[in-house]
Amino acid sequence: MYSPSPLHGRSFVVGSTSSGRYIISKGNGLSYTLHTFLHTDEFNDDTWGLLLRQDAERDFILGQEIEALGIKTNHMEYVLELDVEVELPNGHKTKPCLLQYDVECPYRISDAAFMSQEQILAEVAKWEKMNERGYDKAHMIAANVLIHNLRVLHDHNILHNAIHEQNYTWALELLDFELACSPAHPYNNEDDMRHVKDLFPREIIQTYVVINYIAGVLREKIDFAEVDALFSEYGFDLDKYKIIINN
Repeated sequence: MYSPSPLHGRSFVVGSTSSGRYIISKGNGLSYTLHTFLHTDEFNDDTWGLLLRQDAERDFILGQEIEALGIKTNHMEYVLELDVEVELPNGHKTKPCLLQYDVECPYRISDAAFMSQEQILAEVAKWEKMNERGYDKAHMIAANVLIHNLRVLHDHNILHNAIHEQNYTWALELLDFELACSPAHPYNNEDDMRHVKDLFPREIIQTYVVINYIAGVLREKIDFAEVDALFSEYGFDLDKYKIIINN
């Protein structure tokens, strides 16, 4: 059992499958500080290091729904409610849950600072299998995958609501769906209070940031006109959101 980097917080690698995929367990407590859980009272019962049942179930269900659409992602295994009760500083009591899934790569894009260059390049070399457009820069192979993913999500009215470099692996697997919603699994009233909806356009910019981050890690010069054109090709016209500056 180990944590690939301090950024993973409550998620740990706990084993591997017969096919060599990595088994991840989420909700095991913090991998940093002397405390297992820390409750800062920001969002009701949300607690650092702890996974609430409703969030574990949403992550599991939305993850399965997104996998069924053909998006490369983690493969969900199960949600396990622990037979132990914890009391939060606000007086509420809850039973923590664990979410288990497996992935091709245990490292997130954000883990680059904790990986060797050899590890990063070994993962990037696998992207060539996805290079159907013949790109000569790796970040453009990734861009095509990420923007395609966003197109599929938005065409099915699915909001991921947490697209950033920590929720993509170096195998370009999209992860973490506890904040997501879809027509089949919409937010309930409590979720409406916790999470802001109608943020589909923001995910365009968030995806752009991940692409830019990848280019930076790989030390590739990014051609923004090329990336903008790819977004436009997938139906995301950035001109729609530009502002006019009056002198």
